[in-house]
Order: sequence, then structure tokens, then C-alpha cells
Amino acid sequence: MPITPQGFPVMLTFDLDAETMWTARDANNATRPIVMSQGAYGWKVGMGRILDLLDRYGLRTTFFIPGVVIEQHQGLVEEVLKRGHEVGHHSWSHAWIVSLTAEEEREEMEKAYDIIKRVTGRAPAGYRSPAAEFSPITMHLLQEYRFSYSSNCFDDDSPYLHVVDGEITDLVEFPFAWVLDDAPFFQYSITLPGRTMQAPSAVLEAWKAEFDMLYLEERQFMLAMHPQIIGRPSRLVALEGLIQHIAAQPKVWFARCDEVAEAVRPILQAELPASAL
Repeated sequence: MPITPQGFPVMLTFDLDAETMWTARDANNATRPIVMSQGAYGWKVGMGRILDLLDRYGLRTTFFIPGVVIEQHQGLVEEVLKRGHEVGHHSWSHAWIVSLTAEEEREEMEKAYDIIKRVTGRAPAGYRSPAAEFSPITMHLLQEYRFSYSSNCFDDDSPYLHVVDGEITDLVEFPFAWVLDDAPFFQYSITLPGRTMQAPSAVLEAWKAEFDMLYLEERQFMLAMHPQIIGRPSRLVALEGLIQHIAAQPKVWFARCDEVAEAVRPILQAELPASAL
């Protein structure tokens, strides 16, 4: 049986980091206009292509967006909402959590939470950490702000409920992996020595293979992408090929992360032993 009554969950997600992908890595990048232009490509060109592609296939997805990007490009965020997509929490400035104090991390959480609530009209349901890491207080902040789901961990191929301080919570985790992220394959810059780019056809082959096994095992498919990376023409062709491959399978459910979280939570809770409830 699929993991949900709607079918096998397929979550195509996009981290609209824009220039924060580079300023979070090195604050001096803010003074390097060519480096910054790589981030600008995401909101300037890539997003339009991505939104149109999703429209062609009638797909609704989740965009994780730093608060400062929402502030700078509110019209674009409103277009994302207009087309039926979800806006998830991705910090305020994309600052790497491991370099922040507890007070700074709380400020990043609060400022982004507030602007998402103001612009979208609802509190963010999901959280994805910048640079894929937590601090000792992150999980407690997710509980305090009553997030519905997290998409951060690498320890499974199926959704699960987080355990915090020995207690099972209702926070759903949608794990992913670097093989299901476009950055390790495509992110290249002269400021990132040692990086190479892969052919889109090779990445499509890897993503198809991942999907096929996960589908066979009835788990989930979580793909993380970045508009400044996947929005290039050849790479968007590969993404379209993946969408076509997935859509050809029976009982798949392309959905926003918040929708899947609401669908899988009661299933995961029902699978818990009575002693855990």
C-alpha cells in the first residue's frame, strides 16, 4: 500500500536562497558583483522557468525562502503563492546555524517566521535549515514555534516523527540526501575550488534510479533544488524528464510538504506502539 491514501508522496522542493547562498558562505561576497549575480539568476530568470514548468504539469510544491529574500522580492513570493505553492521557513539570512549564538539563532527564527506569516497570511508549517545543520536549541525552537514538519535529516528514506528529550512529538521529518539535491552536482564557482559540474543527463539518471527504488519500497521522494542552479535551461530539461518519468508511474502523489505532513502524521502515529503514546 502507498504511504498515504492519496498515493506515493513526491515532494519537489526549491530553496530560493538568491544572493544569501553566497553571503552566508562569505560576507565579503556582498562586495563581489559577479559572485552575487549568480544568486540573482535564481529570482531573475530561474524562478520564472520553474513556475511555468510546474504550471504545465499542474504541480504544487514547496519553496523554502529566507526571510530577507521574501522582504526583497515580495512580489515574486506573492506569485509563488498565487500559483498554489507553499512557502516554508529557511531562516532569515541563510546564516549557518553552527556559527550563531543561541540569541542570534532565535532572532533568525523569529524574524523569518514573522515575515512569512505577514506575507502569506499563515504561520510557516515547515522548516529547512540553512546549510543543513542544527544547533543544540534548533529542535526546541521548532517545537516552540509549533512547526508541522522538518526537512533536514539524512537518516532515513521514509517520513518519521521526531523524538525530543525522550518524548515522541507530532513533528514530521521528511529526510533527504545529497544525491537528491542539485547543488552537489551543479554548483560551481571560481570561489569554490575543487567543484566540478555534472552532465544533466547523468543527474537525471541518478534521480530516476533513486526514485525507482524508493517507489518500489513505498517510502517517499524528496528532491531539494535551488532556482539559481536548477533554473538553467539544460537542467530544467532534466527536471522535466524526471517529472515525466515519475508521472508515468501509477499512484504517485505530487504534493506540497505541508499537505504530505498532514496526511502521514496520523499514519505514523497509528504505527506507534501503545506504550509510546
